Amino acid sequence: MAQPVSQRLLGLTGKFLVVAVLGFIILPAFVVTIAAFNDKAILAFPPKEFSLRWFQNAINYRDFRLGFENGVIVMLATSIIALVVGSAFAYVIDRYRFRGRNVIEGLLLAPLVVPHFTVGLGMLIFAAQIGMTRTYTVVIVCQVILVLPFVLRSVYISLRNLDHRLELAAASLGAKPWRVLLTVTLPLLTPGLVSGWLFAAILSFNEFTAALFVTAQRTQTLPVAMYNYVREYADPTMAALSVIFIVVTATLLALANAFLGLGKVLNVEQAR
Repeated sequence: MAQPVSQRLLGLTGKFLVVAVLGFIILPAFVVTIAAFNDKAILAFPPKEFSLRWFQNAINYRDFRLGFENGVIVMLATSIIALVVGSAFAYVIDRYRFRGRNVIEGLLLAPLVVPHFTVGLGMLIFAAQIGMTRTYTVVIVCQVILVLPFVLRSVYISLRNLDHRLELAAASLGAKPWRVLLTVTLPLLTPGLVSGWLFAAILSFNEFTAALFVTAQRTQTLPVAMYNYVREYADPTMAALSVIFIVVTATLLALANAFLGLGKVLNVEQAR
């Protein structure tokens, strides 16, 4: 039976709004991508001639290389620490009921709503009080605080989707609690653990607002180096570096979704 005209119009309107929103989100990335191939030393769209010179400049620029190395160091330390701490808290919150449980969960998720510059400024003031201003330790601790909610949520949802009968079966066969954890629970949580680590790594590497407060010249990460560059130059190097960021991040997420099924891991509606 044919659908009423009003229902068809409503469906078409909904599709149009979805396309419009997606276009609004994608359009800036599209413009930046095209501008990155400009041959001239000025941002222009559309470019008259195409060149890869700015991609070469982005790769060879000394501060970018140093920022990349610092970013990798901070990213690895931050993602690993956040994974261990976030997974432990997620396990405790999911498996145990105790006074203050909701308060702890709220504090751990607070960085989702607290502006990042507030966290960065607070860490700068605290570090100055204890004599550790803008060291790697301060940068890592600051970023752990910011990415912890994403690890916590990813692992927590995986725990909610876990079939506890498998753990009970292992325990009924004589396995000790630690053996059940290592041989049953953790392997089943692998998608949530890996996706949590992946999001922590990506967010840590791309963090700018808080990093601007807690990094110095020798500890600056790539986003901070990019900010310092754009204050002095106006060529398409930043556009080229942004394209590299977009491609690498999208590739990592696509691979993670293909091999880990991030849609299933992060789907709150499937949690029990």
